[in-house]
Amino acid sequence: MSNPVFFTPPGTLDGLAPGAVFVLDGPEARHAVTVKRLGVGERLDIADGAGKRLSGTVAAVAPNELTVECSGLSAEPRPEVRLVLVQALAKGDRDELAAETATELGIDAVIPWQAERSIVRWKAERAAKAHAKWQSVVTAAAKQARRAWIPEVRSAVDGAGLQAAVAAADLAVILHEDAVRPLRQALEAWQAARPAGDGADGGCEVLLIVGPEGGISPREVTRLCDAGAVTALLGHHVLRSSTAGPAATVLASDILGRW
Repeated sequence: MSNPVFFTPPGTLDGLAPGAVFVLDGPEARHAVTVKRLGVGERLDIADGAGKRLSGTVAAVAPNELTVECSGLSAEPRPEVRLVLVQALAKGDRDELAAETATELGIDAVIPWQAERSIVRWKAERAAKAHAKWQSVVTAAAKQARRAWIPEVRSAVDGAGLQAAVAAADLAVILHEDAVRPLRQALEAWQAARPAGDGADGGCEVLLIVGPEGGISPREVTRLCDAGAVTALLGHHVLRSSTAGPAATVLASDILGRW
């Protein structure tokens, strides 16, 4: 069984070596002590959310502090192809559920999208709070999945903002029930045409675009395709907004060699 994971800010694991002692404090330490009830001698991992992971053993426990003896350090590189979920805002927390599940399945970043048919609206006074909630949900999911990387929740976009993101992406796929080409074919064709070594620095991104409950409007599809997106069919059945993104993440991770 893998070790439980707790997060520390990026940079705090820099310069450590096996045998060093690291002190975890704050909310993560309280969670480890009061919720997980970790004791001296138990194993755990501490990740900085940016790829670095410390494996170690609890050496001492205090109410708000955990002292860990480092037994090993590792650095997990970014995937050659990064997957970004563009998730339309949806009612009933289905958008958050999509981000949470996709994080557990390996998504690298999430973009909240204010689609034309989105019922939920991130108005100015609630936008920052809603964004922080999404980031908290994604962080908790990364912890549950014991990941070394915490996906970034990027700034919310409207139609124009998404068009710009599509234009900047290496591939942008609109998951649409009226599409003719299956998602598998779209990804395989792009993978076959991609130059060898393209994205080796982790800068190659594929956007997976999911609409709201009422679907993506024809006008949005046209504008996104004009910006460079392609449409693809995920399956024979119409999936919920909370299901499509995670399902596409699984398929893309397999086809693109991430799994």
